[in-house]
Amino acid sequence: MMGSLKMVSPSPPVTRFRQRVTANGDGFPAFLPKEIQNIRDPFARALAQRIVRIPVPLQMGNFRGSVMSSCIKPLVQLHDKSPVVLLHCFDSSCLEWRRTYPLLEQACLETWAIDVLGWGFSDLEKLPPCDAASKRHHLFELWKTYIKRPMILVGPSLGATVAVDFTATYPEAVDKLVLINANAYSEGTGRLKELPKTIAYAGVKLLKSFPLRLLANVLAFCSSPLSENIDWTNIGRLHCQMPWWEDAMVDFMISGGYNVASHIKLIDHKTLVVCSENDQIVSNQLSVKLLCELANAVLREVPDSGHLPHVENPKHIVKLISDFASGKLY
Repeated sequence: MMGSLKMVSPSPPVTRFRQRVTANGDGFPAFLPKEIQNIRDPFARALAQRIVRIPVPLQMGNFRGSVMSSCIKPLVQLHDKSPVVLLHCFDSSCLEWRRTYPLLEQACLETWAIDVLGWGFSDLEKLPPCDAASKRHHLFELWKTYIKRPMILVGPSLGATVAVDFTATYPEAVDKLVLINANAYSEGTGRLKELPKTIAYAGVKLLKSFPLRLLANVLAFCSSPLSENIDWTNIGRLHCQMPWWEDAMVDFMISGGYNVASHIKLIDHKTLVVCSENDQIVSNQLSVKLLCELANAVLREVPDSGHLPHVENPKHIVKLISDFASGKLY
């Protein structure tokens, strides 16, 4: 007598990425600044060890070639789900997602954390243009080369502006949007674009300074002890040690930056607008305005968090993104 046969559902197709990193013997990629050794946050240290560079073709202005672009790739690529792609705030890096990224992986979401062109830890010794159009095109080329499916694009603060700008230009590349404490109504870099280069470089050096970065951190976080704030400040300015950083920042500054307010009403993708209860940098009223102007959006507030809830309250952010991705939220 033949035994009963069990019907087994086929597993969804997956692609497994091989993580290839040239390290210094301490687990960190060799291209990271040596100051990474001084970082104490275990989440930042762990995520830094996963940063890789991948070649992204780019043709902008007089630049022709590939940019070795820094990012964190998922260990497994799931072809039956929309990938989650994380952008970062103004002048930051993928390490901003140090406390959220592991939880998104635990939630079985294919997750990428991308360094926006001109920031992060890419190889920009041969500097391409770093204006808004170049940042947009670079992200598109990375998406077209490696991700290849409509994505859930997540952007905090200026990263939300980057996400809006990208989605308005390449709607086919985006499945859904998550905009966190969105700074979508700023009018570029304003009169800074008119500064002589010598003064622009002096301003960029000030932007890099520890005291100014520490002050920004104090404003950004709801409640964290000084010792933690100091460490987080060092994480936030780690990419400023890259040899090309000043040139890239000046190029972005004098280009005029982002101005995307007119794009908002053009977007009809499902959008999750997230604001923090205690954001001292971007007013929650701007999130409400964004909700009203987007054609297909829902708003959620994160309690007990400042401007960077993905650092302060990662479990709440992961729950929102996970429910939004699965359709439970909206």
